[in-house]
Amino acid sequence: MVELHNGSLHVNTILADWYAKISDKNYGAFIPFVGIVRDEDGIEGLSFDIYEPILNNWFNAWQERAKAQDAYLLMAHSRGDVPNHTSSYIAAVVSPKRKVALKMINDFVEDFKANAPIWKYDLVDGKRVYAKERSHVLSGSGLLKADV
Repeated sequence: MVELHNGSLHVNTILADWYAKISDKNYGAFIPFVGIVRDEDGIEGLSFDIYEPILNNWFNAWQERAKAQDAYLLMAHSRGDVPNHTSSYIAAVVSPKRKVALKMINDFVEDFKANAPIWKYDLVDGKRVYAKERSHVLSGSGLLKADV
């Protein structure tokens, strides 16, 4: 399952924990990606809402893809407010083969940005402002309209 944390992620602790769990499993590659909130456009940070059932389904589908290549995925994400210069997202691929892990981490992070059910808000003057210009419609979301 996906690890969800309130507020900023403790990157060193999470990565150390993941490494300790996989280091004796005879994998040849552990490729992490750490997302850091940037200070841009006058924001103080970001805030996140997550729909956990859909996120877990999305992640489990990716885990099956990874398993088919003898790889394993790890992911942590923040709920709530995350100030600038701290992490809100960590993903990692563990694999016996470096090339599998390198390709999969890129594909996983790109798909995460496009399809994970996580809603992002800018923090401006202590308030959450929906980041509509950086948002996109999730495939399959919204109301279905029957042809009449």
